[in-house]
Amino acid sequence: MRIRVLLAAFVLCSVSACGGEQPAVETTEPPPVEPATEGAATAAEPQQPALDSDDSPAGTSIIAAGSEFGDMLYDDSGQAIYLFDVESDGEPLCYEQCALAWPPVLTDGEPVAADGVDTELLGTVERTDGTAQVTYNGWPLYFYAAEEPWEVKCHNVFGFGGLWLVVTPEGEAAP
Repeated sequence: MRIRVLLAAFVLCSVSACGGEQPAVETTEPPPVEPATEGAATAAEPQQPALDSDDSPAGTSIIAAGSEFGDMLYDDSGQAIYLFDVESDGEPLCYEQCALAWPPVLTDGEPVAADGVDTELLGTVERTDGTAQVTYNGWPLYFYAAEEPWEVKCHNVFGFGGLWLVVTPEGEAAP
């Protein structure tokens, strides 16, 4: 019986994984990590802007670039960045299974803003394990584990109790 329940959960997760045309459904397990498909939404690879440098250790670099949802945030390797709408108070709530599917954007130094990113909106928040998670306009930031660089598969997707939304350079969720 347990195997049937696990198999049913796997099938449900596979069908509802980000990138498809199906409506979003709440999941309790992380979605399976699958290679990108030809039909997956991708942004045109923009030119990466030059980053400012100084003598302090550089933290995670955040850039703004175009996507099908308008300009949004990425890290400097092109990973799309999301916010979790239930974290409006700025405290991270995504841990354990959630953080496996939605890894936090972490930094070892102060995050670095590239052209199009407002330095005043960048910050950090301490996670329960002591690591520093990058924030933007107070929102803790995340990646989706099953995306390739410049790929945006999970905008406006419900999972782990809230909506996952890409972040605009103004610090808000994209429409």
